[in-house]
Amino acid sequence: MGRDPVCGMEIQSPSEYALEHGGINYEFCSEDCKNRFEADPDTFRAVGAEASGATYRISGDGLERVQIPIAGIDCAACISTIEQGLRRLPGVETASVNYASEKAYVTYRPETVGTRDLIEAIRQAGYRAGQARLTLGISGMHCASCVDKIEGELEKLPGVLTAAVDLASESATIVYLPPMVSLQELRTVIERLGYQTFETATPGTPDEAGVLQEPLDENQLARKREYRTLMRKFIVSGAFSIPVMVFSYAQFLGLPESFHPGSELMQWVWIVVGILALPVMFWAGSQFYTGAWAAFKNRSANMHTLIATGISAAWIYSMAAMLFPGIFPEAALAEQFFDVVFVVIALVVLGMALEIRAKGRSSEAIKKLIGLQAKTARVIRVGQELDIPVEEVVLDDVVVVRPGEKIPVDGVVVEGKSAIDESMITGEAIPVEKHEGDEVIGATINKTGSFRFKATKVGKDTALSQIVEMVQQAQSTKAPIQRVVDTVSGYFVPAVIIIAILAFVTWYDFGPQPNLPYALVVMVTTLIIACPCALGLATPISLMVGVGKGAENGILIRSGDALETAQKLDAIVLDKTGTITEGKPSLTDILPLGDFFEEQILFFAASIERASEHPLGEAIIRGAEDRGIALGEPLAFNAVPGHGVEAEVDGRRIALGNLKLMARYHIHDDAMEKEARTLADDGKTPMFLAVDGIAAGIVAVADVIKSDSKQAIARLKRMKLEVIMLTGDNERTANAIARQVGVDRVLADVLPEDKALNVERLQREGKIVAMVGDGINDAPALAQADIGLAIGTGTDVAIEAADITLIKGSLKGVVLAIQLSKATMKNIRENLFGAFFYNGMGIPVAAGILFPFFGILLSPIFAGAAMAFSSVTVVTNANRLRRFTPNLD
Repeated sequence: MGRDPVCGMEIQSPSEYALEHGGINYEFCSEDCKNRFEADPDTFRAVGAEASGATYRISGDGLERVQIPIAGIDCAACISTIEQGLRRLPGVETASVNYASEKAYVTYRPETVGTRDLIEAIRQAGYRAGQARLTLGISGMHCASCVDKIEGELEKLPGVLTAAVDLASESATIVYLPPMVSLQELRTVIERLGYQTFETATPGTPDEAGVLQEPLDENQLARKREYRTLMRKFIVSGAFSIPVMVFSYAQFLGLPESFHPGSELMQWVWIVVGILALPVMFWAGSQFYTGAWAAFKNRSANMHTLIATGISAAWIYSMAAMLFPGIFPEAALAEQFFDVVFVVIALVVLGMALEIRAKGRSSEAIKKLIGLQAKTARVIRVGQELDIPVEEVVLDDVVVVRPGEKIPVDGVVVEGKSAIDESMITGEAIPVEKHEGDEVIGATINKTGSFRFKATKVGKDTALSQIVEMVQQAQSTKAPIQRVVDTVSGYFVPAVIIIAILAFVTWYDFGPQPNLPYALVVMVTTLIIACPCALGLATPISLMVGVGKGAENGILIRSGDALETAQKLDAIVLDKTGTITEGKPSLTDILPLGDFFEEQILFFAASIERASEHPLGEAIIRGAEDRGIALGEPLAFNAVPGHGVEAEVDGRRIALGNLKLMARYHIHDDAMEKEARTLADDGKTPMFLAVDGIAAGIVAVADVIKSDSKQAIARLKRMKLEVIMLTGDNERTANAIARQVGVDRVLADVLPEDKALNVERLQREGKIVAMVGDGINDAPALAQADIGLAIGTGTDVAIEAADITLIKGSLKGVVLAIQLSKATMKNIRENLFGAFFYNGMGIPVAAGILFPFFGILLSPIFAGAAMAFSSVTVVTNANRLRRFTPNLD
């Protein structure tokens, strides 16, 4: 029947609580919900309109209302944050968030603000709007004109936020609000334009040996089928081309005169060839005609239009010359160009097949990631161990993993211990020890012991699935540089047709005799040589390879925009805790005094801290456990606020704390205080230990610097980037850490809410700024920066707000991301230069610009070959990125 517009409960049968408001009938599950709706209908009424679409016009006032699902609402404070962010947008009249339904209801003026702005405001507030993202495979695209047309028609649909069609992966990624537009509507729009759509996920299937194969989506299968079909078409058209070429150049090949042009025998031969050309044209070249017709129906033109027009003109002219030579004023005009028809079809079809094959190589990163997934899992059900497909593992299943096996899903160890190779996630070759309570990640490899773990994330929620999804999304986005290409592509094919017509007229009026064949050759050559494919592929194919290469190296890039911006950076802002440092305190120094020794100092300090919950105390206890020291039991424990702790351990009175605590015991030692100042200058926290009223030593704890932070920062500085450290720590500690890692500019004592403000100040200095962080309080700063990079070991909120995620948790990932960005953009510029240079030079040469000066006139056959291999060249150049290696020294 529908849902209650107040509480969201589904109503299965007609309700006794109903009313009409604004021309819509609403039903409620209770009298209370009905009363709440009557008291404030504007807050709830969009929910009741879901059946007919979430957005509708409020009559007479020019406003629109939209309801947007929001993920991550945990408390009432979240509601205020989101509402304030939405209300700040110009054009937003009202904005309210329903905590129960986790949806925002916004009334706005569509001429001032759009749904994309609303989604961005929610993201800036640190939350994720619940729009859906769909990837559809599309077959039948061959040039940038196809891309522009599909994107334009999809974005006209209400509720579609973005539509990015990728020629390289032959797919469309659509972000939309599900209540406003359906999957079927999206597919209908694409198919109405003359293309086919496919789902993008099908399960793997066993081969003849019963081994589960890698999963292939429908688009991959369609691409394989298309490649095989094109190769068959090439073989057939190529086989016909050979005798046709022999007949065309018979006199140069020394054949008898009866085979020379103009002989009676050849007149009949050419008529037969012309008839045989029809099945080649309409079978081997069928995609040109179907593509051209689909474009014509939608009042546009594409690559197929050019090829179909060119070969059709050549065939019609040739047949007329053979069947009706008398209509030509001169015998020399009655030439045939059947060789053009056969050879051009063969070459262009071969080029399309090679392009499909090369594009398949470009998506190898996704295939590698998917290939990491375990195929089966051994679970315990009803007391028995069962081997089941990994897709059938459910939450809370207990999974058994033996040595050498892949971990099938994410989970927590409940029994046993082992060493796990997590290099596919962290890049670290050294196995990580896992014990009870530790998390394990799906697709990592168990090296030594056997253990059992409880599944906590399965299916699309596993870490590997999230990585695959992020890479796929990034590969389907567009870099800003693509906008130039899109603009050019929109005018490209019509411009080529106009140039071809002008060339025909010019050659017919002013060209040498016989002018009509010359004019026809020039027109056909101009149509055939133009290659919008090269332009359309130049950017997306490099982006696909670059993003995939990043994923292989632990760099998850969210969009093409982020990849392009990363190479323009002027400044890198690094959060200290968890980014430069490990993010948790560790024991660093033990300095005994008098007759005491290190193990004794650590024994007393760790034993007394067993009764404390302070993070610094936990670091001391971990340090003792790592050294295998058995701890004593603290008695008569007393915490002295602002000073430290006191207790009795092994019959001795122990005190651990700061100088104020030592003063209470009348302990004063100049050497001890000097050592403490040295430790503090190094960014460490010294704690003084007294035993029975005597100074015994110092233990120091610090948030230790990551082993590779200094090297990475040095590399960033050599890349001419300004490196800035941002921290809430006091200036003394911050400067100590900065000195150790080589950071020259420090922003200390920064409150969490002011981090974004500091990033904004740097931007006002004219800098393009990247922010690197890992905590919840870093999310606003990550969103404010031109590029946000989240440490993958950080929180989900920080990762969600970032443009790039560094899975390995190392600052070397920042260096790698920037280097990859520069390499990818360089590759894109090479592709664009090649595509523009090819068309900029090829089209004028085909039009005959060199003929008056050098007597050079390009053959349509050479034009077909050049056109066929221009796009292959672009794809091949993009695949050079697969050999990218970072320079981290």
